[in-house]
Amino acid sequence: MEWARRPARVAPHLARMPAVTTLLPPARCRAGLRLGSTHMFDALRPNKARRLATTFCAAALATLAFGGAALAQKAAFLFPGSINDQSWNAQGFLGAEKLKSLGWQISYSENVGAADMVDALRDYARQGNNVVVGHTGRFVSAAERVGPDFPKTLFLVGSGAKGAAPNVTSIDYDNTQFGYLMGVLAARMSKTGKIGSVNSLEGIPNVMAQVGAFRLGAKSVKPDIEVKVIYIKSMEDGAEAKEAALSLIAGGADFISGKLNAGQSGIIQAAKEKNVFANGRSYGHTAIAPDNVLTNIVEKWADMYTAAAESSKTTDMGGKYILYGFNTPGSTGAELSYGEGQPYNKAVPQVVVDELDGLKKKFASGELKITVTKEDARGGI
Repeated sequence: MEWARRPARVAPHLARMPAVTTLLPPARCRAGLRLGSTHMFDALRPNKARRLATTFCAAALATLAFGGAALAQKAAFLFPGSINDQSWNAQGFLGAEKLKSLGWQISYSENVGAADMVDALRDYARQGNNVVVGHTGRFVSAAERVGPDFPKTLFLVGSGAKGAAPNVTSIDYDNTQFGYLMGVLAARMSKTGKIGSVNSLEGIPNVMAQVGAFRLGAKSVKPDIEVKVIYIKSMEDGAEAKEAALSLIAGGADFISGKLNAGQSGIIQAAKEKNVFANGRSYGHTAIAPDNVLTNIVEKWADMYTAAAESSKTTDMGGKYILYGFNTPGSTGAELSYGEGQPYNKAVPQVVVDELDGLKKKFASGELKITVTKEDARGGI
């Protein structure tokens, strides 16, 4: 029996994105499951994530026709925002693209809200995905609820803070190391003695790690520097982020950091308008304000997700918490990069670059270890 195929309906502005596929068992095809990209969340409330997938169905005889060969490994990705945000979700989507290039069958959903995480994870697990990725630490509790019902599925949580036996694993880059480096850079580049940071999700472990380390890094080189932190409601709200950044700039801050998703662009726009420095999270942020962005914390989610998913073929990956940094083999988890082959804006003096490189070596050797407390990551000054 031949493969049945029907193209997905893809939003025009996303038409340039690579094709994505979902494999469904033959029984569901014979049962009259509606083909196309909208089947995944029909049971959920109307205002849901866009489902961008091409659906394939195969009868059991197709497997026999290939001599019993197993179908390709399958992975599904769930993103809390848009994969075109030039930030968190876009970086996570690179993981889906890399796995697809390695022969994995990939499906994904965008803008998955907290209220829908359990149902979304469950739906993808029912479709027989070997790995289901939730690209935010907020998926941890949902994965813990769904995991026991699908023991053969690995639930992988990006930026989660813990693993849960037997089949929920969290991975992240070391936010403490990169936050500390950014704090040192901000303090060295500040002329006013005041710097700021705009963030969301106060109290979330990886946010606390980066924000607290930013403050510690700045004060390690300039003990008297003023570091003011503002927490906003949404990771995705660029207007709210811009307003917060402008308020910090009005108070004298001349370097604005932050750990936001789509909202990061608001920080960059404020820095450009007021001609102060900032850090981004992607080369897209460099393009918005090339004179103001000094570097980006570019997270290597393609490497981290690929390593975990590929390892799951032969290794029990459940119940782990894997943290990548300068002191881990294989990948640092992230890098400071202004553009391809250029770590920093040319405005950063060589003496500061050398200082940052020296700190990276200390992290790698274990000579430098940073411990962050909730107080270090507090809002305000």
